[in-house]
Amino acid sequence: MTRDWRRGAAKPGAPAAKPPPVRSPTLRDVAQGAGVHPATASRALNPTTRDLVNEETASRVIQVAESLGYRPNPIARSLKTARSATVGLVLPDLTNPLFPPIVRGIEDILGPAGYNAWIVNTDNDPKREESQIQSLRSRHVEGLIIATARLEHPLLEQLHAHGVPMVLVNRRMATSDIASVTADDATGIATAVRHLVDLGHRRIAHLAGPQDTSTGRVRRRAFSQALRDHGLQDDPALVAECDYWTEGEGARAFRALLDRGSPFSAVIAGNDLLALGSYDVITERGLSCPRDISVVGYNDMPFIDKFRPPLTSLRVPHYEVGAESARLLLETLGTPNRHPRSVLLPVSLVVRQSTGPPDRPAVPRRGRSAHGS
Repeated sequence: MTRDWRRGAAKPGAPAAKPPPVRSPTLRDVAQGAGVHPATASRALNPTTRDLVNEETASRVIQVAESLGYRPNPIARSLKTARSATVGLVLPDLTNPLFPPIVRGIEDILGPAGYNAWIVNTDNDPKREESQIQSLRSRHVEGLIIATARLEHPLLEQLHAHGVPMVLVNRRMATSDIASVTADDATGIATAVRHLVDLGHRRIAHLAGPQDTSTGRVRRRAFSQALRDHGLQDDPALVAECDYWTEGEGARAFRALLDRGSPFSAVIAGNDLLALGSYDVITERGLSCPRDISVVGYNDMPFIDKFRPPLTSLRVPHYEVGAESARLLLETLGTPNRHPRSVLLPVSLVVRQSTGPPDRPAVPRRGRSAHGS
């Protein structure tokens, strides 16, 4: 007997009906399974409010949520609580190897507190920075951790004036009432100068970082002061300023130092990338490190022990810098009226094969060019 498809039977040749979609478990399902009110389940599943629920109940709720495969909806939560549980992390250059440990430190502190970080890169471009920060704010991040600060930074001053919670990481502004976490740059540079003086160097040059940043300016001033403390001449001809913290800029500035013809036997670079640029030029000019010129870097970024020769550098505890900046931001979010703190972390000198006693009295280091002239 032929079935009549017009009376509800499947039409011959028609595709099989799709099964109804599997419903995702809801907070109400978790609460019902754990035998608690949905509000209690919500508090137990949120790391920032879990301490409001007794330990046994919280454990039961978490177990039920895991067994059901429940995942909180961050959008729904932010609409309900007016909190996004996100933080914006603004970096100047994602390709700089010093930032991964900073980011790791930040995430390791934010994660257990129930926060996630949105990372943006500015490429050291003020317009891009403004656009990226506006994008973060449109996503309702609760605060900002910013590694792009310049000494004079109108955008950040404006955000601070409007009450945006923020922490400056690795740099500071001339304004003192914004929380920050930085390395003790002055002591670090003094340590590097003392190391070179103890080796017998008396003519020491400096590749200075951008002077519109606290790191560049503080390190340059500390270099001049350390020379005077050791009774050495602070010769302006032995300081070359760099516009960016890059290897290429370090090479350009180091060529300028050599071409001036003022004698020196060692150089302290404002960071490891600038030092790496000086390595390029030392090879280019037919010189040798450390026989002709000793080189000291700053940051002790990953892999510099693989340079040839391995680079002597000032080690900044970048993971701790990141972790402490996250703690300061959480502190600010928890107590908005608290006076902002600035934290200074110690640095240490890691001596490798790029520094040694001067092979001969310092002489002009023009060397020969890449073309032999």
